Amino acid sequence: MIDWPADAEALMRSRYDAFVAGDEAWLLATWHPSTRPTEVRFDSGAKWLGLEVRHHHVTDEDHAEVEFVARYRIAGRAVRLHERSRFVREQGRWYYLNGDMR
Repeated sequence: MIDWPADAEALMRSRYDAFVAGDEAWLLATWHPSTRPTEVRFDSGAKWLGLEVRHHHVTDEDHAEVEFVARYRIAGRAVRLHERSRFVREQGRWYYLNGDMR
């Protein structure tokens, strides 16, 4: 059994690691069922360069937001993904709900 991340920021970091590793199963398992896609598409040419968590805000005991910037390079071009993600906790587990790109 996998230890589920204890808070939204830890879940965000584990999801970044899953993107780097191409771990679709973990991404889907940690995505809230109400917004979960049927599959996750990865760009095989992406080279992930790092994650910076800018802000972790707990709204209440079951809701939180994490603002982050993830950087990667594809076809020699640097890309910066800046998002404010929303998370919800159900039955003791945090799930990614959705996010707004900045």
